Amino acid sequence: MSDDEQAPPEADIPPGYEALDWRRGFVGQVGPLYRRSGPDGASMGFRVLPHHANGMLNAHGGMLMTFADLSWGHVVAVETSSYWVTVRLMCDFLSSARVGDWVEGGGELLSRADDLFVVRGRVWCGERLLMTGTGIFKPIQPREPRPGEKAFTPRS
Repeated sequence: MSDDEQAPPEADIPPGYEALDWRRGFVGQVGPLYRRSGPDGASMGFRVLPHHANGMLNAHGGMLMTFADLSWGHVVAVETSSYWVTVRLMCDFLSSARVGDWVEGGGELLSRADDLFVVRGRVWCGERLLMTGTGIFKPIQPREPRPGEKAFTPRS
């Protein structure tokens, strides 16, 4: 993010979402990102800012795929309190989001076998579905559980 762009004020963020303090590496370049946990599960969100946009002022497809990867893979973090990697990500683009739109994403665990997690995910803006897809993710390193996460339990 360049110095001339600022994160949106917290008042622009829907209730229940907390800012993620992710600054290292590539993820630090695509923020700010937000997370919400509740009885319906976890979701992530972001406000489409100019640095997320393509030339038509829509969220760039690469940004939406990055966000899908993070929000769908977040299921693994919640289930295992671990760092994880993406094995496969398949996405279908259905609609677009404009600069200023609030975008949310989340996933549902379909299966876990041999420490591979299959997640069905979606990305949406209000009532409009932007993306659907599936991902396969693998936990690689346990870490201290964060609020709402389960402890890491490797399968043999």
